[in-house]
Amino acid sequence: MTILDSTEATPKVPDIEHAPLPLPDKRRRGIYILPNLFTTAALFAGFYAIVQAMNQRFEYAAVAIFVAMVLDGLDGRIARLTNTQSEFGAEYDSLSDMVSFGAAPALVMYEWALQDLGKLGWVAAFIYCAGAALRLARFNTNIDVVDKRYFQGLPSPAAAALVAGMVWVGIDNGFAGDDLRWYAAVLTIFAGVSMVSNVLFWSGKSINLRKSVPFIVLIALVLAFALISSYPPGILFALFLAYAGSGYIVAALRWRRRRSHRAEPASPASPTHTEQAGDTAAAPVEGASSDPGSKP
Repeated sequence: MTILDSTEATPKVPDIEHAPLPLPDKRRRGIYILPNLFTTAALFAGFYAIVQAMNQRFEYAAVAIFVAMVLDGLDGRIARLTNTQSEFGAEYDSLSDMVSFGAAPALVMYEWALQDLGKLGWVAAFIYCAGAALRLARFNTNIDVVDKRYFQGLPSPAAAALVAGMVWVGIDNGFAGDDLRWYAAVLTIFAGVSMVSNVLFWSGKSINLRKSVPFIVLIALVLAFALISSYPPGILFALFLAYAGSGYIVAALRWRRRRSHRAEPASPASPTHTEQAGDTAAAPVEGASSDPGSKP
């Protein structure tokens, strides 16, 4: 074998230094217009609520928070339906939620009712704002390890709906913020603490929008829209108040069920049952001898 033949027989080793670098994951790092457009609209609604509260137009501020809640619910579903999820969208959505459902409701409630309580008023507003921030941070860190069917703690949009709903109902019924300042403080603190609690709330993510449903479901949706349109402030506030209470009711029922299971001792076999079993085993079979050495 010649030197040339040995050279040709040697396999070629790829040049690692000049090999092309792997392409970055455009799916995770890209910025998509459609879902982020809804996120921006939700952010604008939250900022608009703050501006209106500073101008003492609290009803407009409350309605703007509800509009932000609707837009926030749409951006995530649109991203999943169009397959345009991204890390940028997730982070942008969290920052938008902090403004729309953290800072805006706290400032609206403080300007409307809590400022007359002095230190207790701004402390209650801060508890709510800090609870929203902690809730969003915990959600982002536990998103891959929690059950998708439930939220850990009250969702920040639902907490914002509680606060904005009370403001809207109070104004619609002719109450001033000073008249309901104590109720407002209790509700604000309750919403803030509920967001950082470990109580589970139904998420609704198990609903498949692509699945066909019976005709009765469509009728129920029409009736629901008609009910809400009959008195939007009161119906929306009642719905979210019931949702906030549902988590605690279910948690109490589960705790009671676990306690009853622990309290029930293992039921041993009763003496009467044991004696009857022994008599049955000792009784000879009809037509057979009780003497084991005898034959029939």
